[in-house]
Amino acid sequence: MTTISERLSLYERLMRLDKPIGILLLLWPTLWGLWIAGMGRPSAFVVWIFVLGTVLMRSAGCVINDYADRNFDAHVERTRNRPLATGEVSTHEALILAAVLSLTAFVLILPLDRMVIWLSVPALFLAASYPFTKRFLAIPQAYLGIAFGFGIPMAFAALQQTLPPIAWVMMLANVFWAVAYDTEYAMVDRPDDLKIGIRTSAITFGRFDVAAVMTCYVATLALMAWVGVAAGRGWLYFGGLAVASVIAGYHFTLIRDRDRALCFKAFLHNNWLGGAIFAGLALDYLFRPVGA
Repeated sequence: MTTISERLSLYERLMRLDKPIGILLLLWPTLWGLWIAGMGRPSAFVVWIFVLGTVLMRSAGCVINDYADRNFDAHVERTRNRPLATGEVSTHEALILAAVLSLTAFVLILPLDRMVIWLSVPALFLAASYPFTKRFLAIPQAYLGIAFGFGIPMAFAALQQTLPPIAWVMMLANVFWAVAYDTEYAMVDRPDDLKIGIRTSAITFGRFDVAAVMTCYVATLALMAWVGVAAGRGWLYFGGLAVASVIAGYHFTLIRDRDRALCFKAFLHNNWLGGAIFAGLALDYLFRPVGA
């Protein structure tokens, strides 16, 4: 019989709160959207809602992912000790936890514009269905990019009550970025995934995996450069993109030999790439406000 603290520790592991990289990869594009939509001065209340909502929905997504993969994770070296794979948490508990997290996130957005509430429906569907796409999509990472990027149009809906083209271009940039970093992640598990029959971009790209990752980085940065021009941003923003491009180049040195440990290091390092873009964006608005 486990104690309450032990049970909470298991739930924490199930939600991956002990591994915040997923929260950060979801948070950075959301912050890009909030700062562009808010023209550098987004409402602090709205930012707080989106940050907390990001934590809740990423946690719910992890629970749903582990529920969907509960019969596979035990056969993968990196995931065999997850609470659902080991049986320490039941499927019933997991579904209740995912529902509570999702409902809490929904309650959070109720004070926002009605358009945000309507957009939360496809956002929830994307988050809940992504884990199952690994059974039939050749590049499920692209689907993940849409799910992880949906905070961008929701940010524009919250702050501008509209969905301009720039929001969708930013979301497309996030799709390419997600394919890049999650392919690095999938390169770690490729031997195990081949055995159990899960589809990933690393398997689909095959020997062109490194080239595909770098192409996706180029597409991400090119689209974000277009966003900078469309939003009238200056040299600080493009300086952030330049730093991000150097980081992407560093990732090439990590993944080119397909060493599993280095590929995982490259995946984790994407936090700095997303942060560099946001830092450039925030600093540019700070020192070059709209109309200046």
